Amino acid sequence: MESTLANSVSLSDLQRLFEGRLDDPSAVLGPQISQTSPGLWSHVRAFLPDARSAWLQHNSDTIQIPMKRIHPSGLYEAICPVEWSRVRPDSSSPYKIGYSNVSGEVKVTMDSYTVAPMATDFDQYLIGEGKHRRLYDVLGAHSRTVDGNTGTNFCVWAPNARGISVIGDFNSWDHRRNPMKKSAGGLWELFVPGVHIGALYKFRVTGADGHVTDRTDPMGFAAEVPPKTASIVTDLNAYTWNDADWLARRAAANPLEQPMSVYEVHLGSWQTDSSQPNGWLNYRELAHRLVKYCQEMHYTHLELLPISEHPYTGSWGYQTTGYFAVTSRYGSPTDFMYFVDYCHQHGIGVIIDWVPAHFPKDRHGLARFDGTALFEHLDPRQGEHPDWGTLIFNYGRNEVRNFLIANALFWLDKYHIDGLRVDAVASMLYLDYSRKANQWVPNQYGGRENLEAISFLREFNEAVHSEHPGVVTIAEESTAWEGVSRPTEKGGLGFNLKWNMGWMNDTLRYFRHNPIHRKYHHNELTFSLIYAFHENFTLPLSHDEVVHGKRALLDQMPGDLWQKFANLRLLYTYMWLHPGKKLLFMGSEFGQWTEWNHNRELDWGLLKFDTHGGLKQLVADLNRLHVAEPALHELDFDGAGFQWIDCLNADNSILAFLRRNKAGDRNILAAFNMTPVVRRDYRLGVDAPGLYQEILNSDSKFYGGSNVGTFQSPAEPIPAQGRPFSIRLNLPPLAGIALAQVADESQQ
Repeated sequence: MESTLANSVSLSDLQRLFEGRLDDPSAVLGPQISQTSPGLWSHVRAFLPDARSAWLQHNSDTIQIPMKRIHPSGLYEAICPVEWSRVRPDSSSPYKIGYSNVSGEVKVTMDSYTVAPMATDFDQYLIGEGKHRRLYDVLGAHSRTVDGNTGTNFCVWAPNARGISVIGDFNSWDHRRNPMKKSAGGLWELFVPGVHIGALYKFRVTGADGHVTDRTDPMGFAAEVPPKTASIVTDLNAYTWNDADWLARRAAANPLEQPMSVYEVHLGSWQTDSSQPNGWLNYRELAHRLVKYCQEMHYTHLELLPISEHPYTGSWGYQTTGYFAVTSRYGSPTDFMYFVDYCHQHGIGVIIDWVPAHFPKDRHGLARFDGTALFEHLDPRQGEHPDWGTLIFNYGRNEVRNFLIANALFWLDKYHIDGLRVDAVASMLYLDYSRKANQWVPNQYGGRENLEAISFLREFNEAVHSEHPGVVTIAEESTAWEGVSRPTEKGGLGFNLKWNMGWMNDTLRYFRHNPIHRKYHHNELTFSLIYAFHENFTLPLSHDEVVHGKRALLDQMPGDLWQKFANLRLLYTYMWLHPGKKLLFMGSEFGQWTEWNHNRELDWGLLKFDTHGGLKQLVADLNRLHVAEPALHELDFDGAGFQWIDCLNADNSILAFLRRNKAGDRNILAAFNMTPVVRRDYRLGVDAPGLYQEILNSDSKFYGGSNVGTFQSPAEPIPAQGRPFSIRLNLPPLAGIALAQVADESQQ
């Protein structure tokens, strides 16, 4: 027969409570159901290890009922008065618990175990179905007032855990004080009175495997600055937004037809402050500096390397542990809201990198969260990335899909983010990604496609686009998978845009060739236009191209000092005039010589040199032209907006094409000379008579060039490249030019 204390307290339950293995702490703590009158209370118990004395105090009068210490650990018990026992346990509690601690301080608190859970049966049903779009309103730590008592409601999903307690600076990190109650749906929940905004907390989890770990809240909205790992109780509704006009314009616009030139930034190393720990600037200061710079440079968007919380700074944010917490390295959630708001008020969109492909194995994070493979696959052939030493989400589990999709919506809802660039999509789509033949598990049809991940990505895109019109989703996808940026109803994955990794690789390979050899590699430039309109492409020269021994872009260019700068100016001009949205990593716009280092700021001192300053001015002018000229952005993804003029002149390494606007009344002619030889009196075919004027020349003296060019040229009735008219140009060395028809010749 099981041993008990007074009034049938099971010693085994008490032992499990103290060991953190009791999934129903109300069996020991709080009001106890009468054995003789079911539905009514007979006793109240409380665990008060630092109390010298304790009592029950009636809410409406001065009645105090002494509590008796029934266990040396600090378990107290009192018999409910008859009039109190008539209050049913699902009603408001008629009492509070008072106690005097060892210092003589008197404290009075409500009993957590009289509070009904905040998560409803319907919430649990939606979570089980994977359809709770606002999961972040239920799970996590939320300020709550119950019967006039303010505190924090904690809720976490861990269906296989043996026991979970909330530990924090409010309970001396003692897991015995606030053990959580488990629901049938696998949610653990507890309201803790007196826990306010700013409190530090974790969950102490006794897993199904018996191991005890202290975990960061998977839905935590803020966290300590790494290497510390506690979550922080936070109010995400305290900030007053001022970007309603921006959001309205965003929802009404078609992002595919808008100019998009993206400045990719790592916030910790763009600019630093030596007076601050680690040199990090606050989000608010970064907002002012970056907005000013983006306006100067005419960028339309910022793209931030992941700003969700991550333990290792050297991962750049791509190994996330706090999916719902903006990294505290640069400030608080409110500070980041200010950052986004300030960008919007000044016409700058904010895109963040989002990483649903994998997560790290850090012991405080998601890995084996409840002692089982909860978020990840159990089989390492499905659940581990061989390249990165990380774990792969189980996209076939409803609750995991729900966690990720709700997380995406969270950033758009709470932080007004304008776009999500999804990292490592290729690794999600293929079961054999970076694996040998015996290291992967085929799908149910024997194929290599990850059907669960495909379904997840489609559901993610559908949810984002239905709930937040105008927000863009961007796939970093490096294979020939069809329909990445096509609607789901047409069989696509549903992204708005896809990074054109083929263009990036081919173009950089071409530009690394010595110009004398480029005629043998002409197709490396022309090939991209064969598939340019199969997807909605972004042309990226990202952080990945200037790290890990690849060298800075300027240093990748061939030739002497002058040719290196000329080649890089030519590369950028070709990129900006080519169909597709644009992305350039910070520092590349002014020609850093060294690879990006996340531990130090960019080499801003280089701008004292005219060559670097000229390169920066060219990028600013390219951005300005991209925004001002509809022909350079309206039909980025429509073949009607592009036409070759000269793509066959490999011997001279010359390319020329036409970019058209929707109205057809303002077209841009682009020509590129990929050699250091000036091509004088070069004829370029045009369709109509008129005067053609240079509107940009990367060889301009203002950019550090040799200032060769053609200010303007009238069209002559001399056919060229299959067109009835032509203009004569001086094509500058290692340079690109853009021309526009400014008037019909008959009007001159």
